[in-house]
Amino acid sequence: MTDMTKESPTSSERRPSKDIIKEEMGSIDLNEVQQVPLYNAHVDISGVDERKLLRKIDFALIPWLSFLYLLSFLDRTSIGNAKLYHLTVDLHMTDSQYLLTLTIFFFSYAIFEVPSNVFLKRLRPSIWLSILMFLWGVVMTLQGVVHNFGGLMGLRWMLGVFEAGLFPGVNYYLSCWYKRSEFGIRAALFFSAASVSGAFGGLLAAAISNMDGIGGKPAWAWIFIIEGLATVVAGAASFWIIQDFPDTAKFLSEAERTVVVRRLQSDDQFSAAGEKLKWKYIWKSLIDWKTWLGMIIYTGCDAPLYAFSLFLPTIINQLGTLSDIFRPSPYIQHYIGYKATPANLLTVPVYVFACIITCAVGYTADRVGHRGYFNIGFLCLGTAGYIILISSRNPALSYFAVYLATCGIYPVIPNTIAWVSNNVEGSYKRSVSLAMVIGFGNINGAVSSNIYRAADKPWYTLGHGLVLMYIGLGISSSVLYLFLVRRENARRERGERDEIIGTASSEGNEKNGRFDTVADAKREKGDEWSGYRYTL
Repeated sequence: MTDMTKESPTSSERRPSKDIIKEEMGSIDLNEVQQVPLYNAHVDISGVDERKLLRKIDFALIPWLSFLYLLSFLDRTSIGNAKLYHLTVDLHMTDSQYLLTLTIFFFSYAIFEVPSNVFLKRLRPSIWLSILMFLWGVVMTLQGVVHNFGGLMGLRWMLGVFEAGLFPGVNYYLSCWYKRSEFGIRAALFFSAASVSGAFGGLLAAAISNMDGIGGKPAWAWIFIIEGLATVVAGAASFWIIQDFPDTAKFLSEAERTVVVRRLQSDDQFSAAGEKLKWKYIWKSLIDWKTWLGMIIYTGCDAPLYAFSLFLPTIINQLGTLSDIFRPSPYIQHYIGYKATPANLLTVPVYVFACIITCAVGYTADRVGHRGYFNIGFLCLGTAGYIILISSRNPALSYFAVYLATCGIYPVIPNTIAWVSNNVEGSYKRSVSLAMVIGFGNINGAVSSNIYRAADKPWYTLGHGLVLMYIGLGISSSVLYLFLVRRENARRERGERDEIIGTASSEGNEKNGRFDTVADAKREKGDEWSGYRYTL
């Protein structure tokens, strides 16, 4: 790689050469941060092994955060399992009222995601995320003692308020630790906890159902209480387990923190060393076309996710022939409970498959790049799955189609998050963009939680058709996003976005801005800087 320190002052302040831009990010020397002042220049990093450091970070962050998301997804979707154990009957709820309890969660969940991400940046993650977890655990536990529809509605609203900060917050938090080519697999591992929770949730609900009648409480109440208390304990422990941002993380030495920040800056994450809150950064996110198009892409896979996870046990339970074929032995029924057990158990292999395919796509996309092509390809597989679900009247074929459907949902969600994150620079801008993208997808969960009506069972043609519509929206918006970022990269290659650097420079265009140095241009413009290249 060209040694930037040997260039003349004039050339070093101009737009970096195309050869430098096209360098593989992983091959950039940590000491060659392009025109950005070297972070902690006084610190000796010669004794730091970068691979060992990355593994150390992985073990410190990913397992616990994934466990927290498992609890989060388990808590929000366990109402689907509870319904199988007479939740609606005991609370004298109609089918419409049950759907309302699903819907109200998504409104509060979506509304509070953006402010929560701003608070996460302003406060320490160990404090903010721990408080949120503890409070939603309390709310989850209280769902086990409600006596009517109104009480359940109020608690579902509060559950959405407190859960709102975890998923967008952790994805933003992880993006502050890893290079763009490393983030996808970490986002996939974190999100795969959702699929694990689906498998674990069915088994756990079946096991907890044996507590029916203990303490005078039905099985569905114990599902809420046991899972809620587990979240309360995890929230309290998180204060000591969750790490803070790279420049202040206590589990790293000063030399290790320096290496983390420098490698991020070498990956065009110019704000890695810290950034002061300015409202213009938030405004930039609000007016960025990538944010709004990313919101539509994410909706195309996230709305189907909630429809899938909330109603999969019910859908499979209605495929009576299939449940009869795979009914567990009397020995298994004795230990995990009989009622609704076949449907819950049949969800387990579906979620295991979703976990495997999600991690495989995250790993491959990081190495191959071109996240947009992965989005389009797997959304097409999901399309095939839902077409079969709509047209098939064979239980076994419909069950097979469920596996195809997972391909258009689970791997696409972390891949979309990584794609959006890769193309946004500036810590506050990225935090707001990710929260807006995820929040808009989640608000559509209010729609998808109402599309599987009891009147449409056992084949749920209307619900499958609407999910298919969402997936089609995801495909078309992914194609458009891919086209636009490719076109923008080409414009930057041709020099159409060049800024004027320095007072004596004759290169660049005044409309693109005038800056004293390239470092100033990077800091002020973020991903709009002419040398920044978007991930396709």
